[in-house]
Amino acid sequence: MPPEFWQGVEQFNTGQFYACHDTLEALWIEALEPEKTLYQGILQVAVALYHLGNSNLRGATILLGEGCNRLRRYPSVFAGIDIDEFLDQSIALLKVLQYSQPESIVNLKLGEDAAFPIPRIVLVD
Repeated sequence: MPPEFWQGVEQFNTGQFYACHDTLEALWIEALEPEKTLYQGILQVAVALYHLGNSNLRGATILLGEGCNRLRRYPSVFAGIDIDEFLDQSIALLKVLQYSQPESIVNLKLGEDAAFPIPRIVLVD
């Protein structure tokens, strides 16, 4: 995987969701399968979290669902990423969002003290 991919992973895991989107989108535009869909799936989850941080429940829910659907195509581990773990975390958040009222996410803080389970990309050796 190119160094920019690992930069995007680091941005994602440190909560820089918009920067992650920009980094992975630049890769996605030029990529071929199977990496192309991986980049798109991760960047869609990143944008979902960006929307969530801006109290956009609808946008977050839609993009989280689209990202999860793309990532489901991959084996348990791909490109040094624990896809199953990332998907499990993302789906858990998606379920919370699907059953939340928009007013419950106003002024939502993302991070370690978040009221919602925030996905992280887990690396494997």
